Amino acid sequence: MLSRENSATLLAAVTDFIYREARLQDEHQYEAWENLWTDDGVYWVPANGENIDPEREMSFIYDNRSRIALRVKQLLTGKHFTQTPQSRLRRLISNIELLGGQAGGDVSAAGNSLIFESNLRGDTIWGTRNEYRLRHVDGELKMAYKKVTLVNNDKAIYTLSFLV
Repeated sequence: MLSRENSATLLAAVTDFIYREARLQDEHQYEAWENLWTDDGVYWVPANGENIDPEREMSFIYDNRSRIALRVKQLLTGKHFTQTPQSRLRRLISNIELLGGQAGGDVSAAGNSLIFESNLRGDTIWGTRNEYRLRHVDGELKMAYKKVTLVNNDKAIYTLSFLV
């Protein structure tokens, strides 16, 4: 079990990581965002509920590490944008907490976010609950897993042309 001081230090490091990830996404710095992932990373945005089996039921996104790299590469070509100009984005992150223990050196954390998106179609607010499994790699935190549960994932979604 972590001491109170170690727990506070870990929470601060996790919070800094999550804030940095949000900034990179908001600024469309996709290569830098991709570099936040471990080699075995999984990025999941479920549809139609939060506890579905992504191997058997539809998800908005269910990417392994190579698919994450391909998604970023396609975004950077300019040929696979689903919108021009890109959405203007800002995330508000809150309620960050450490979850349980550290399994195998991984750190489990979660937090909420509101994503404000402005584009030619109008303005949209996306509410999410994000779960993370972070790992220390070469002295820095990396994402081994990220699950983004949209509050309204049971409704038709026009487009997720940015990384949530």
